Parts: sequence; structure tokens; C-alpha cells
Amino acid sequence: MNITIVGTGYVGLTTGAMLAYLGHQVTCIDIDEERLDTLRQGRAPFFEPHIEDLVATAGARLRFTSDYATVGETEVSFVTVGTLSLPDGRTDLRAVDSAILSIGRALRPEQRHIVINKSTVPIGSGRYVASMLLKGLREAQGDPSARGAFRVASNPEFLSEGSAISDVFYPNRIVVGADDPNTLALLANLYQPITEQTFVPPPFVPRPKGLRSVPLITTDLVSAETIKYAANAFLATKISFINQMAGLCERIGADVDEIARGIGLDDRIGPKFLRAGIGWGGSCFGKDIRALIHSGGEYHYPMPLLEATIEVNKRQHFIVIEKLQDDLKVLKGKTVGILGLAFKPNTDDLRDAPSLDIIGWLLERGAHVTVHDPAALPAFRSRHGDLPVRYAKSPRDAAAEADALTLVTEWPDYRNLDWAALAGVMQGDLIVDGRNLLDKELLESYGFRYRGIGR
Repeated sequence: MNITIVGTGYVGLTTGAMLAYLGHQVTCIDIDEERLDTLRQGRAPFFEPHIEDLVATAGARLRFTSDYATVGETEVSFVTVGTLSLPDGRTDLRAVDSAILSIGRALRPEQRHIVINKSTVPIGSGRYVASMLLKGLREAQGDPSARGAFRVASNPEFLSEGSAISDVFYPNRIVVGADDPNTLALLANLYQPITEQTFVPPPFVPRPKGLRSVPLITTDLVSAETIKYAANAFLATKISFINQMAGLCERIGADVDEIARGIGLDDRIGPKFLRAGIGWGGSCFGKDIRALIHSGGEYHYPMPLLEATIEVNKRQHFIVIEKLQDDLKVLKGKTVGILGLAFKPNTDDLRDAPSLDIIGWLLERGAHVTVHDPAALPAFRSRHGDLPVRYAKSPRDAAAEADALTLVTEWPDYRNLDWAALAGVMQGDLIVDGRNLLDKELLESYGFRYRGIGR
């Protein structure tokens, strides 16, 4: 099948490379020529394990262009451009509008074409997308009465940054929504190698043991769009819940890790997303919850549980500052080392990362800040280079002369640091573990004062 992917971010590039690996001819469109040049050289414009390996394996079946004319030669277009959150919670659709209009302008009236939306758009956007396609088609044809043979579908993505390649080949489900049975049938056929796991696995991402099939959910457009929002809202709420319990644990003398283990073994609850810490970040949770709250408001349906989820998460970011102040008292003039900038490990993504709030609050209080991250330092320097922080070359460098060291992102590398060496270069002895990643007894054996979350 000939396929167009509009957008070359995490979702677009991963989806396009996966489809090309499966044997389809895939053209990725982006308006950023610099990004396209990077991709043509076989390099990814962001950090994601094995993404460059997958692009290389796809070979000539995957190409990159800024020319939408290729849409007229393909059967399917995936829209994977980013969407931002506006101050009132609405979704900023400018990038989606531009992509859909450009696809519409490239379509021929008689061309049977399916436009599949993977971008996170407001619930009920299927008809909106169809109207924008028709608008673009009529503009290009110069005929206000022109009609197109296109169809619209929703195929929400559930990729996790840091494991996107595994997620795209071995998802726990695939959701497709359309109001036309022929469209649903085509999408089911497109994803058949994934749902039936009949493809040869990439050598760098082996198939999980025992995986023989992947569920395919076919539904209507509105339900498919809502599934995406509901999934992210539930996961975010689960994290905020265990973080709320962590605050209680600190006051009553309980251990939140034991609480999480005890309730996570209940198969109605499950252990995932019950790790206490300083809260979630990234481009999806906050944006999607705010959009869901806004959608509820449009239909006069308040959603206080989701409002509380955001409030608890924002409050959790400040826990680090409270713990530092409890031990160091006045932060002015003190030096704090930050381990981890990305919102999660195995990515360089800084969108809505807790580290940004923490660094901002420390600087407001007059602290000196040193930062380290295995992957996100270049992105941080590019986007936040105006902040007066020191960039550390290593965790040891981040600890040098520090009064406290704070773990913000749970990179595996940080678990087994040479703590004896760090103790030798620090000025103070305080470790604030914002992710409950570290071994409390081990750190205390080296003379550190350890502060975790709910422990």
C-alpha cells in the first residue's frame, strides 16, 4: 500500500518507519526542511531508543518530503502533527488545520482516499476533519460544489516515549474508529501483521515471549477519539492518587511503596502507574485532561475528579522544594544538583517536565542550580539556555560542591552511581529522591541524609 504520513515527530516517524518495515511504501511529509535534511541523513531529530535503527531498516521504502503532491499518489494519509493546549484547555488545532487543508488541496475529486487522524483532537472532530478536507479540495479545484471520494477515520496512538518502537510493534491494543465499514475493513487489513503478529521482529526489538496476537477494537469515530482521552486521564489519575497517598504516608509513618505493592496485587487495580514520586509530565497527560475537562464544560458536565488530578500533580512538583527547605532551611546561596531533566527516562522530551518547575522555584529562592541528564542537556540548553544554571558533564560533576542532590528523572544510570565518590565532592549530605529510585540504606551507609516520597 502507498501511505502518506503528515508529521515526523515521535508518532509520525515511528508509525511511518513501522509501516515501511512491514513492506508498505511510506512518504513522510513535514514543513520543516531542516528536520527533513536530518531525517534524509538517517538521523532522528529527537532521542528515542532504536528509532534510527528502524529508519535504516526501512530503507528505500521510507522517504521524506515537504511536497503534499505525494498525497495524490497514495491510498491512505495519517495525520500525526502535534497539538498544543490553549490557556482555557481547548486544543490548538492550527497545525491540524494546516495539514488537513493541505491534504484536501492535493486530493483529486475522484480519488478514493482515507485520512486517518492520529493527532489528539477534540472529541467529535471527525466531521470537522471531513469539512476541512472538503474545503481544501474545493480551494484547489476552484469549484465550490466539488465533492470528494475521501473517508475519515480515527486511529489514536498509545506510544510511550522511551519505548515507542516496542509499543508500535507490540501494542496492547489497536483502536480504529470510522463510520464506514469499508474503511474499518481496510484498517483491519493494514494492521493485520501487527494484530496477528505474523511479521519477522526487528532484531533490536524482539517480540515479547508468548505474544501471539494483539486485540483490534473497531468502533465509531467519536468513541475512538474518546478512548484516547479516557486512557490518559485514567493513568494520570492513578498516579495522582498514589502521590496523594504518599503525602498521607509521610504523616502517619507508613511506606507508600508497600501501600502500592499491597493494592497493586489486586487484579482490579494492577501495579502499573502506582509509583509515587514528583508527578507526571510530558506532552499528553496534562493537555488531554484539560481538553477532556473543556469538552465536559461544552456539554455542561463538570469533571471535578480530573480537575483534582491536575491540582494534585502540580502540588507534587513542589514537594521537592519543601523537602529541601525542611533540611537546608533558607535556600538562598545554597547549591542544588539536579539529576534528570526529561519528563521520563529514555527520552530528551522536556514538555511539561517537573524539572522545569523545580529549577524555576529554586532560582526564585536564590539557589545555585547545576543540572545533568544523560540525553536532554542539548534540548534544555536550546530551549532554556537563558536560565542561569550550570551544566554538569556527569552526575559527579552535578554533585560537586552541592549542598543537596535531587533526583528528578528515574534514569537507570542514576540507580548505581558511585556514591562514595559523590559523597567526597559534595559540600552537604542531603539526597532528595523524587522518584523513590535509590537505595535508602545504601545511601545512609555513605553518610547521606536520604529523603524520599512517602517513605
